[in-house]
Amino acid sequence: MKMKEQKIPKWFDGSIYDKGATVANRFSGEEYELNNVELSIYDFCIGASIMTELGMEDERTIKDLRKGLDWFRMNNVEAYMVLLD
Repeated sequence: MKMKEQKIPKWFDGSIYDKGATVANRFSGEEYELNNVELSIYDFCIGASIMTELGMEDERTIKDLRKGLDWFRMNNVEAYMVLLD
């Protein structure tokens, strides 16, 4: 089965990894295989989420976190449900 090519969103200014990896949900331990674009945006979302939990967020961080979560909902809903929901 050929995967849909995912485009890097215009709002994302982080690094794009060369390779994907298997990621575990930090609460449930359930795992999911992400490609390089998904992993890059996932790591951004987790970093922004941790900043929010620590009270270190700003308006842009919250806005970009929402964009990242929305991106996952549209591009890989299964990964979103396993890792970010």
